[in-house]
Amino acid sequence: MTQIDQMLSAAPFALDAPARDWVRTTLAGMDRAAKVRQLFVHICFGTGPEVADRITALAPAGITKFFGPDATAELDTLEALRAAADIPYLVSADLEGSRMSPSFGTEVPNPLALAAVDDVQASATIARIMATEARAAGINWSFTPVIDINALFRSPIVATRGLGSAPDRIREHALAHIRELQAAGVAATVKHWPGEGHDDRDQHLVTTINPLSIDEWNASHGALYRAAIEAGVMSVMSAHIAFPAYVLAQDPDAGLEAYRPASVSRLLNQTLLREELGFNGLIVSDATPMAGLGAWAHRDVALPEIVSSGCDVILFSDEPEADIARIEAALEDGRITAARLDEAMIRVLGLKAALGLHQTGKAPADRSKLATPASAEAARRITARAPTLVKDVQGLLPLSPKDHRRVLVYSTGIVTPLDGDGMPLIFPDLLRAEGFEVTLYDPATRPDPRSFDLVLYVMAEETLLTRGRIFLDWNRLTGGLSGAMERHWHEVPTALISFGYPYYLYDAPRLPCVVNAYATMDTMQRATLDCLLGRAPFQGNNPVDPFCGLPDARY
Repeated sequence: MTQIDQMLSAAPFALDAPARDWVRTTLAGMDRAAKVRQLFVHICFGTGPEVADRITALAPAGITKFFGPDATAELDTLEALRAAADIPYLVSADLEGSRMSPSFGTEVPNPLALAAVDDVQASATIARIMATEARAAGINWSFTPVIDINALFRSPIVATRGLGSAPDRIREHALAHIRELQAAGVAATVKHWPGEGHDDRDQHLVTTINPLSIDEWNASHGALYRAAIEAGVMSVMSAHIAFPAYVLAQDPDAGLEAYRPASVSRLLNQTLLREELGFNGLIVSDATPMAGLGAWAHRDVALPEIVSSGCDVILFSDEPEADIARIEAALEDGRITAARLDEAMIRVLGLKAALGLHQTGKAPADRSKLATPASAEAARRITARAPTLVKDVQGLLPLSPKDHRRVLVYSTGIVTPLDGDGMPLIFPDLLRAEGFEVTLYDPATRPDPRSFDLVLYVMAEETLLTRGRIFLDWNRLTGGLSGAMERHWHEVPTALISFGYPYYLYDAPRLPCVVNAYATMDTMQRATLDCLLGRAPFQGNNPVDPFCGLPDARY
C-alpha cells in the first residue's frame, strides 16, 4: 500500500479509491513551486476582481475570509476565486458565533453563551445553522470548536470563545459542534493545541505556557483532544503555546527548548499529537504573524520549522512572496525534506477530497440557505436561554419605568477585535422604547448619578485579540480620577450587565446586581432586556466562576 493509500484510507479522511486517485494524480502534476504555495492559507479581506486576482496569483491551499457587510460582493468574490482555481480552495473562517459570524448570516450565540444554556442539542442546532450557512457562502473549513479550558479568569483570549471551565461540558458541546459541521461538509478544527486557558496572557502578544503536569494534562486537555480525534475531527490547530512538562519528561536538560511553541515543536506535533494520540488528520499552524511565534525566533527560522515540525499548513502571511522564498530556501538547504513536503501535500489534498472539493470545488454556492426565518427563530429561542443572573442582593429586579424611569448608563460601547472600540449598542434605545428616560454618561459633562433612579454599567467586550487584559476600567468609564473612585450603589439602585466578558466582579466585588449575557449581538441584547423586565426568566447557568474565587463577591 502506498503512502497516499495508507494515510488517506484511514480516519479522518476515509477516502475511497477514486478520491485517493485524485490526490495521487494531482500531487504528481505539481512541481515543487506549486507544492510550496499549497502550504499556505492566506487571510482575505475585501471584494472584487483585484482581491480575486491577488489570491489566484498566489495559488495557495486556501484562504481565510473575513467578511464585510456587502453579502453580494463577498459571495461574488468567492465565486470568482473558486472559478479561477486550478486546485480547489479550502475556504476557512472562525465560526465562533456572535460578532465572529459572517455579517450576512444568522445571529447565533458564541461558545460561552452556549455553555450557559448547557443543552447539547441546542449547541448542535447552532452548529448546524452555522455549517449550513457556511456551505451556502462557500466556506468549507472552520477553525472551531475552541476546546481550551477557561481555567484563569484573567485570560483575555479564552473567555467568551471557550465553552467554560468544566472539561466534561466542553467535551460534549465540542463533539456536537464537530459532528454537525462535518456532517454538513465543513471540516472542523480543534484548537488551540496543546491547550490554552492556564496562562493569563494572549499568544497574539507572547508565547503562552500550558503549565500542567503530564498527568494533569492527560486528564484535561489530553482527554479533550483524544475525544475529538476519536470522533473524527479533521484538523487540529497547533498554537504558539509551550508545554514544558512534556518536553522536560523527554529531556530534563531541555532548558529554553522546554518553552518552544507547539507550532514549531516536533515533540508536540509529531511525537505527542500524531504518535501518542494517533491523529492522522491535517495540522494547521495558528496565525503566524502572532507575536507568540515572532517573539520566539526570526521568521527566516520559524517559518520553515512550522513545516519541518509537523504542521501541514502555514496560516497567514504578511509577505507572501517572501515567505514562499523562505520555504524554498529551507528545501534547498535540507531543513525541510522533499518527503516532508509531500506528506503535507497529501494531507492538504486529502482534506480537499474528503470534503468533496475535487468534485464540487467550482460549483456555485446555494445562497438561498443564508439567514432564513427558520434559522433566525431557532437561534433566537436558544439565545433567550443564555442570560444569567449572577446576583441581585438588593432585590432590584425586575426593572420597570415606574420605579426606575431615569436611567444613567455607563458604557464604552461594543469592543471587537476587528472593528475597534465604541460600536454602539442598541440596548439604550431598547430601554427608551420601554418608557425609560436614558442618559448616556458623558465624561465631559459628568452627570451626577444621584440624580437618577437607576445606574447601569453596560459592558460589551467579548474575547479580544492583542489586548493584554479585559477589566472594568473605572477611569475610562467615568472620565477621570475622581469619578473612578466613586461608588453610588448605596444611594442609587445599580446593576452591571455584561454582553461579553463574565468576570467584572473581580474589579467590583460589591456590585449588588450583575447579569452576564456573554455576547453582544442584537438578539442577545433584546433577550436580556426581556429578562431584566421580568417578561422572561433568567435561564442561564454560570459556565465559569463569575465571582473569580472572591468570597465577598457573592454578597
